[in-house]
Amino acid sequence: MKAKHKKWIISLIITALLALFTYITEGNQIPGIPSGPSGGELVRLNFPAERYPETAKHIKEAIRSGHSPICTIDRDQAEINRNESLKGIPTKKGYDRDEWPMAMCSEGGAGADIKYIIPSDNRGAGSWVGNQLEDYADGTRVEFMFK
Repeated sequence: MKAKHKKWIISLIITALLALFTYITEGNQIPGIPSGPSGGELVRLNFPAERYPETAKHIKEAIRSGHSPICTIDRDQAEINRNESLKGIPTKKGYDRDEWPMAMCSEGGAGADIKYIIPSDNRGAGSWVGNQLEDYADGTRVEFMFK
């Protein structure tokens, strides 16, 4: 009787593991367990324009002028991109130089759109974006959306 009971429990565990494996590999997420997409997938990010109005306005203007609405995450390239995009753009007392595409995007760097923005707006927006995207892998494509 014990051997029969043990085989039944083992069968139940194997069935549960197979069901879990199938669920995960079909692109589903287990509730409560965060998982960002692997590189290459598209994520739509609803940017809080009401909280960071200057940054939102800049991003929308840059996109309207022909810059990409997509940011492909490339954290390793961020410092190089920032140096290239800000080269020749003087600092201005009381303002930050905001870039679109952002330095952390593979689309960023030389030729990025630069606008002077109040530091609290720019840095708050940067912090917000960083927090939203921290679980996503490099290579993930992010489309910035506005209400």
